[in-house]
Amino acid sequence: MLGALANRPQATFTSKVTIADGKATVARKVDGGAETLTLPAVVTTDLRLNEPRHVTLPNITKAKKKPLETVKPEDVGVDVAPRLKTLKVAEPPKRSAGVMMPDVKTLVEKLKTEAKVL
Repeated sequence: MLGALANRPQATFTSKVTIADGKATVARKVDGGAETLTLPAVVTTDLRLNEPRHVTLPNITKAKKKPLETVKPEDVGVDVAPRLKTLKVAEPPKRSAGVMMPDVKTLVEKLKTEAKVL
């Protein structure tokens, strides 16, 4: 659906993606087995694409010893000034209590005469 909205080819639930010469070859569970798409394209993957990496205790301790570099937005050329202006904040008006109708005929009559929706 997203591919159709973006006017691009689409492949979903792919388990392997290979990109070469401006084309993407994707493997997914369909009757054909593999599909070739012209880039740009919309490609979604499933869990079989990557193997998760598990963190080991020695790597955790090494990461704790490494210095943490702090970068300000100005240092990398990012403007973080607010671009929106709040004009007004107000509570919505309180709703009035509902009215019980004795029967359907009265309800239809009030919808015609007072609310003018029928």
